[in-house]
Formats: sequence, C-alpha cells, structure tokens
Amino acid sequence: MSEHPSPSTPASKALQPSGNAIERTFEYAVFASRWIQAPLYGGLIVAELLYAYKFLVELWEMVLHINKMDETVFMLGVLGLIDVTMVANLLTMVIIGGYATFVSKLDLEQHPDRPDWLTHVDPGTIKIKLAASLIGISSIHLLKAFVDVANENPEHIKWKIFIHMTFLASAILLAWTDKIMQKEKKH
Repeated sequence: MSEHPSPSTPASKALQPSGNAIERTFEYAVFASRWIQAPLYGGLIVAELLYAYKFLVELWEMVLHINKMDETVFMLGVLGLIDVTMVANLLTMVIIGGYATFVSKLDLEQHPDRPDWLTHVDPGTIKIKLAASLIGISSIHLLKAFVDVANENPEHIKWKIFIHMTFLASAILLAWTDKIMQKEKKH
C-alpha cells in the first residue's frame, strides 16, 4: 500500500485547494515581480535625455568654434556626436526591447512609427543587436584614436583594438549560438 494518499481520498482533496491557492499566489507574485524592472527602464530614459542634452551641448560648442577648428578637431567632434548618438540608439533598444520582452507587451500594432525590429524581439535578438551596437561604438572610439594617433598613447590604442576584437568575437559567438538555437526550435 502506498504511503501517499491517492488523489481520490478526502484528505488529499482537502489539501489540494489550499496548496494550489498558495502556489497560484506565489506564481502571481513571481510574475508580477517583472514590474520591478520598470523603474530601471525609466532611469534609462532619463539617461537617454542626458545623452541628448550632451549631444546638443557638444553640437553647440562645435557651432560656436567652427572657424577655429582644424579638420582633425572637427572630425573628432563629429565622431564624438556619432558616438553619443550610437549610445542613445543602444539605450533605445534596451529600453524598448527590454521592456517589451521582460515587463509588458507594448500595444503599438497600429502606431505608424512602430519600429520593424519590434515585431521579432526576443532576448536573443536583443543580445545580438546590443553586441552589434557595442561593436559600432567601439569602432567609433577606435577611429577617433586613429584620427588623433599623434596624441594617443600606443598602449591605449592596443587596448582599444583588443577590446574591439573581443566585442567582435563575442557578437559572432552570440549570433552563431542564436542561429543554432533557432534551428533547434524549428525541429
């Protein structure tokens, strides 16, 4: 005879509803905990606003001093603006993609400005897009170092190249891993 009561015994029926209610409550709390991330995305929006402010300040400085800048300084200024823009793009991807993936569905099906990439957002896609953005940002930093090579420490340039290659290798591995996982999902 089994030591555990069978599902048809009165004792097990009495225990199931309270056990299920506790389990349902706990599962609801676990699911609701995703909203803990919402203030984090709000903070990233503030950071993006600060990046927009930084962009405008740098652009205004360039406008004021355009006649005093040589071509190299101007190019470094433009690369700085591109860098700020790419970081802001990265923030946008993290905010929208992360919120839609981990917190709550965005009801934007009818919105005319809805980004195309939002239709197929999942954690793997976000990781690959983030890795590609980091490569772009790293490329800008490396290009700035090459443009201003006379004022750069050669050791710093070596480290920038190493970090860039690390980002590149990581992105390739992430994309390869995601491709393998997509093949397994299809089977």
